[in-house]
Amino acid sequence: MESLTPITLGFLGSLIAGLMTALGAVPILFGKVPSRGTRDMSLGFAAGVMLSASFFSLIIPAIESAGEMYGEGAIPAGIAVIGILAGMALVAGLNETLPHEHFNTGREGPDAVALRQIWLFVIAITIHNFPEGMAVGVGFGAHGFSGGMPLALGIGLQNLPE
Repeated sequence: MESLTPITLGFLGSLIAGLMTALGAVPILFGKVPSRGTRDMSLGFAAGVMLSASFFSLIIPAIESAGEMYGEGAIPAGIAVIGILAGMALVAGLNETLPHEHFNTGREGPDAVALRQIWLFVIAITIHNFPEGMAVGVGFGAHGFSGGMPLALGIGLQNLPE
């Protein structure tokens, strides 16, 4: 696998995470609606996995990588914080500028009434999955198979109950 290009590895890693999303949908396809408690527990589990993946596979490696370039101290942490804030701003901007639909709050964004409901869900899922795909791509691009695959599996594990 190390002989594959980072783009190919990123594609395969994202495919794994996406397939785990599909695997999580299998019970629904067969008509079994999970109880409220099961859904809450699954979403809590997904949130915990994503927080762990964020810290152990993204934030800590970002600080270590910046530390290799700028030495110990506040600069590597500052670089990571700037990256986190920039990512938050990007997702918040997409959330405000693209029309989309949430299960609980309904339609949001400009001209949400004019779009068909399916497209609103597609846009909402894209807003949600864009950072995950970027993380997988950066993991493979920076560290090859050994750096990207744990992150892809972690995101897939988070996607399974989601």
